[in-house]
Amino acid sequence: MAVATNSAQSAAARPTSDPGNGSRAGHNARPPAELTKDQELGAYRDMLLIRRFEEKAGQMYGMGLIGGFCHLYIGQEAVVVGMQMALKEGDGVITGYRDHGHMLACGMDAKGVMAELTGRRGGYSRGKGGSMHMFSAEKGFFGGHGIVGAQVPLGTGLAFAAKYRGNDNISLTYFGDGAANQGQVYESFNMAKLWSLPVVYIIENNQYAMGTSLKRASATTDLSQRGAAHGIPGEQVDGMDVRAVKAAADHAARWCREGNGPIILEMLTYRYRGHSMSDPAKYRTREEVEKVRTESDPIEQVRQRVLQNKWASEDDLKKVDAKVRETVNEAAEFATHDPEPDPSELYTDVYAS
Repeated sequence: MAVATNSAQSAAARPTSDPGNGSRAGHNARPPAELTKDQELGAYRDMLLIRRFEEKAGQMYGMGLIGGFCHLYIGQEAVVVGMQMALKEGDGVITGYRDHGHMLACGMDAKGVMAELTGRRGGYSRGKGGSMHMFSAEKGFFGGHGIVGAQVPLGTGLAFAAKYRGNDNISLTYFGDGAANQGQVYESFNMAKLWSLPVVYIIENNQYAMGTSLKRASATTDLSQRGAAHGIPGEQVDGMDVRAVKAAADHAARWCREGNGPIILEMLTYRYRGHSMSDPAKYRTREEVEKVRTESDPIEQVRQRVLQNKWASEDDLKKVDAKVRETVNEAAEFATHDPEPDPSELYTDVYAS
């Protein structure tokens, strides 16, 4: 059964573990969700905000305004935006260090996120966490985490807390194809299944982990079946199509809320930039990246559907882009003029009282 795809595109255009050589087989693939006008326009705006924010972050990193590590989410926007459509207040989200897109999708303010990147007082971690370490309990975002795979047991713990409290909240626990080989991931799978915890494990398979293709680093490349030994169901999803992501997200959220335990969604996606800002990405060709951008870009797919359905004109969408750019520019302005943290901040948030 093939991965759910945009019918206007060929299967060969989809990102795979070996891009350009045809799509991989999917498991329990379901038809893409039918989005309303408001949902399509909302997805377009949300994905565009992530794209423009990350482009600006890349520019600011190059100018020396952002230090340390910085991992951009450009190309993967449909995953977080589609998954977020299935959540309700009280649900938790946790991920690794490629986390800016997740924060914005959760509704965190662009100014606070950008200010954290530049190490300023107005950042979500008061300028002490930087790109890889910020969170917002208010928005249900429990952090980007710098240690590969470390967020998986924590996300499993969020699901345990929901079950312990007797509510129907769920945990979205994101990790990548590289982290999928970490031992703590499988310990978490075992516990989640043993205790029937409401956790959706989302594997963002962008094909290359840090810089090695999946087929060279993993003995089994169908990551949706990594929970089979524990009896955890999984499916592959076209992570470049926000409609396919939403369909899978709705099913997975319902599965968990009904008390069926954990589920795995492998999102077949693709990052356009290097692993981090210091990665020249010479392990793949420019032609490969351009092929995905041209044939499978998540934002362009929505844009074309909106125009075809006459839900907005070219001018309308240009205004959306202009508004998004304004938001991002305001965030960048704030992040470069907000004061740096007072030295006394070194001694705060060390212990919980």
